Amino acid sequence: MCRKPALAATALAVVMLASPAFAWGGKKTDAKQAAAAPAQPAPAPKATAAERAAADRLDPLARAAFYARVLDSDPRDVDAGLKLAKALRAMGRNEDAAQTAQQVLVVQSDNYEGLLELARAHIGAGAAFYALEPLTQAMSINPKDWRPLSLAAIAYEATRQPDQATAAFDAALKLAPDAPALLTNHALFLAGRGQTQAAEADARRAASLPGAGPQERQNLALVLGLAGRFDEAEKLIRRDLPPEQADANLAYLRAASAPGARSWGDVQRTRQ
Repeated sequence: MCRKPALAATALAVVMLASPAFAWGGKKTDAKQAAAAPAQPAPAPKATAAERAAADRLDPLARAAFYARVLDSDPRDVDAGLKLAKALRAMGRNEDAAQTAQQVLVVQSDNYEGLLELARAHIGAGAAFYALEPLTQAMSINPKDWRPLSLAAIAYEATRQPDQATAAFDAALKLAPDAPALLTNHALFLAGRGQTQAAEADARRAASLPGAGPQERQNLALVLGLAGRFDEAEKLIRRDLPPEQADANLAYLRAASAPGARSWGDVQRTRQ
């Protein structure tokens, strides 16, 4: 798979093309010419709160374009960096998201949401080992938040440390026993270990709780499909997905539930 160009390189190209002072060769500019040159335009004003709120309602591609422009204007804008990282991750550009989150941490090394975004991006990019350090730092900053524990559990499982993953999930569930995202993550963990009944119980509870949405329903469908209960899984899948994607997911489930096919890789998903 081709590696996408880094966000920093893209931003550099924009600066090079947009800057009137940039030239490819040509005559040198002497002091008099420089003095007579028009003043450079003032930096663009920061995006207003209303503009940011409007951008937050856009699709991931449009959000990424908006916050990339904001960050170009002010590389120290932490809010823009976080929202750009989230938009890139939603587009599947996890490596670029990791680079953007890392830039946030250059500005604020202990930015809590930046640490979580960096961990999510590493997990999404298939580099879960590198998520553990920022998650450890996040847990030291806020030990009462279940989110870094849940992400750490996913990272531990992906790095073949199931005992640590179990301990992290247990600690997270003590803090937030009714968090739909946490329960659905735990359900997928149990499903990957072949504990289908316990996985189904967690997945059903997650999908029934206030705040649950399509992600929790689709994860319940995944657990049901891996258990071979395709009729019920299909109803859930077709509730939220267009026909072509629903057909593809059902075909995937039938292949993943074949004897000997199930593994953590079959059920793992990038978690929010």
